[in-house]
Amino acid sequence: MTDWKIPLYKIYTDDEDLNMITKIIKRGSEWAIGPEIEELENLIKNYVGVDYCLTLNSGTSSLHALLLAYGIGNNHDVIVPSFSFVSTANSVLFVGANPQFVDIEETTFGLDSKLIPSHITNNTKAVISMDYGGLSCNIYDILETTKRNNLILIDDAAEGLGASVKGKKVGSIADSSIFSFCGNKVMTTGEGGAIVTNSKEIYEKAKLIRSHGRIDTVNYFSNPSESPYEGLGYNWRMSSITAALGISQINKLDKIIKLRQENAEYLSKHLSKISEITVPSIPIGSDHTHQLFTIRLPDEKTRDELHQFLIKKQIFSKVYFKPIHLTSFYMKKFNGKEGMLPITEKISKTVLTLPLYPNMTQDEKKYLIDSIHEFFDR
Repeated sequence: MTDWKIPLYKIYTDDEDLNMITKIIKRGSEWAIGPEIEELENLIKNYVGVDYCLTLNSGTSSLHALLLAYGIGNNHDVIVPSFSFVSTANSVLFVGANPQFVDIEETTFGLDSKLIPSHITNNTKAVISMDYGGLSCNIYDILETTKRNNLILIDDAAEGLGASVKGKKVGSIADSSIFSFCGNKVMTTGEGGAIVTNSKEIYEKAKLIRSHGRIDTVNYFSNPSESPYEGLGYNWRMSSITAALGISQINKLDKIIKLRQENAEYLSKHLSKISEITVPSIPIGSDHTHQLFTIRLPDEKTRDELHQFLIKKQIFSKVYFKPIHLTSFYMKKFNGKEGMLPITEKISKTVLTLPLYPNMTQDEKKYLIDSIHEFFDR
């Protein structure tokens, strides 16, 4: 295992995180379905500005549950980006539907709304948009397209909690959205996720799906009577300890975002002096949380050489993302080929995500910047 001088991310934590978890451990009960679950859900829905929130054990299960709640399944087509984490497309396969890949635009790296209509079939039921690295996609343009074509819009906002566009928080614009609280996210609980929506019907369906299809009016583990089971469901609940960590994290989320933005601004200021680097751009009206700090290089060769150079300097960098349609599984199952999505493929060959985290020290930032200058000054 490499001893990184600068890791890709570090989790921002304080004594409050420890205190919240310790409180639950010491009480010796309700480690599952404790009051922290509903408390975190209320905090998230109020922060985002929606009517309902449901926490789950991952962003992937949140997306899976949403598709099930909307009745998406066999013979349905769902439009998705290929420039995303693989679970965006996998979730569509989980419910027996067909992912239809559409290319992206180069400003936000989100779905290109102008290309969506030509991919709509008689079987198309939904569009899944994705917010890359803490920046909203062109969600209003995509929403206009889905409304015009009577399609469901689900926003995969796994990387988007805390971002906003045109004064509205990511997660409050699509028909329903999901978040991830995995380890590298702006707000993390180690693992975890959430659904946010203004639809009571979808919320209630997803709630059944989350916990075995069971209706609980009181805590299942505190109920001496049998609970009714109304449908098929999974065990996708978040634990009370995980939710407690989420409560502590969301209470300092704006502070964490501010620190990330300040560090991103510093890196951009210094790296933009290198002509071969394109630093992240923020569209007017958007607020970027910089969950990822991703630069673009002139070509794949330069990107790969810089990537390897930084690894030798013990600086962690990574390519987010390789196209889903060019993974071995999707190439075999769906005949994915080079050239299918030219913008996705071009961007994927030139992006490199650099370290960025709230408590990044001045020495770390200087070492990162100096190392990149060293690479280009060779």
